[in-house]
Amino acid sequence: MANGGGLTTELYKGRTTSYVILACIVAACGGLTIGYEIGISGGMTFMPAFLEKFNFHSRDDDSPFYYCQNEDKRLIIFTSSLYLVGIAASLLASHVTKIYGRRLSILCGGLCSLVGAVLSGAAQNLAMLILGRIMHGIGLGFGNQAVPLYLAEMAPAKIRGALIIMFQLAITIGILCANLINYGSLWGWRLSLGLAGVPAILMTMGGFFLPETPNSLIERGRYEEARRLLTKIRGTEEVDAEYEDIKEASELAVTNPFKAIFQRKNRPQLVMATMIPFFQQFTGINAIMFYALVLFKKLGFGTDASLYSAVITGAVNVMATLVAITFVDKCGRRALFLEAGVQMFFTQMAIGLIFAIITPLSKSFAVIVVIMICIYVSSFAWSWGPLGWLIEIFTLETRSVGQGINVAVNFLFTFVIAQAFLAMLCHMTYGIFFFFAAWVLVMSLFVYFFLPETKSIPIEEMTSVWRRHWYWKRFVPDEDPPALPSYK
Repeated sequence: MANGGGLTTELYKGRTTSYVILACIVAACGGLTIGYEIGISGGMTFMPAFLEKFNFHSRDDDSPFYYCQNEDKRLIIFTSSLYLVGIAASLLASHVTKIYGRRLSILCGGLCSLVGAVLSGAAQNLAMLILGRIMHGIGLGFGNQAVPLYLAEMAPAKIRGALIIMFQLAITIGILCANLINYGSLWGWRLSLGLAGVPAILMTMGGFFLPETPNSLIERGRYEEARRLLTKIRGTEEVDAEYEDIKEASELAVTNPFKAIFQRKNRPQLVMATMIPFFQQFTGINAIMFYALVLFKKLGFGTDASLYSAVITGAVNVMATLVAITFVDKCGRRALFLEAGVQMFFTQMAIGLIFAIITPLSKSFAVIVVIMICIYVSSFAWSWGPLGWLIEIFTLETRSVGQGINVAVNFLFTFVIAQAFLAMLCHMTYGIFFFFAAWVLVMSLFVYFFLPETKSIPIEEMTSVWRRHWYWKRFVPDEDPPALPSYK
């Protein structure tokens, strides 16, 4: 198995300056946009005025079969269509980010999301509504590709994990805000959709006022500007070691990063760029977050109580993400992944067993299921949620395209799960929870055997991590490796 150990940051001088903290907080606000979209989409399906305006057919809550519901397919497309657009946008963003810098992609993402919010909130017909979703999809594709990349390159190595998780924290806050707005304005669908413009404005402002990352400046040949910026964000003149590492990594950059990431030496990065976002969606989290209101209503709660329960899970999501920020750079990434895997597995199994034995649920057992869902959400929020954005696993030559693939795969399977969940719930009934529990077991074994620890390792030294891993070392050439303990 892989274990801890590796390069440290002893040669890197400097401190965590208020400047870099502020820049990272502003950049992480890009996560508010996707979080708000996840939370608001499910709420739309409970707003009669919205359903009537666009001639959507509401769910048949009197269906004789407990798990099955009649669903307007166009409504499902509304819920998840922006993720299809996001797939193409994230791959385009990887090119823009590499050639023109991280700030431009953040700016593009913010502007597109802002236009999407305006179109959606002011929609007079279905075409206008869908166009708004398309613009949102472009904005999410650019934002999700660029913001975690920006955070990883601006953050000092010793607190890099916590600052990258600021992005996931913003996502959870966005979900909570959406749930609160859904709960407070059951008839105000224009307000709910239009308020997506608030995080979009924050993201756009970040694109205007944030500095570029030193890595991006060096990658584009602006060496003196990069050194001055590195001195400013580290709060010291002693930046030679970090500057030289970034410059050396930049010299290995290639003209065709898409081709490069498929090379044998980059095999571990390609596998992680596809498997981590795939597993992230097959935890079942988006199935619950998209359709929390549906689940809670089917558990026996009324509409208001369902919205209130969704607010509770949203709050749990935010609080548990703070746990990840606190412990990710102390305990490491693998410890959080593995502990949460155990917790998610047993809660999914428990929910499935309750549904298998007791259907329909009494009020008391419905409350127990809500508690189990909250425990499950909390474990996801300090593991697969934030750690899926830890793009430190990529070298500079593949970092932009690697993150683009990560986001594209994430959006693809977000769309797949959103499209399939209601049908799965209907045909698999309580078996759907055993289905996701099985995937949690698989992904935990994957982490145990194939994901090395990257805590406190300089971001430009990741090649050495793969080179010393018990399995991945067969793919990465051994070219003057630094003195690292072998992974066993």
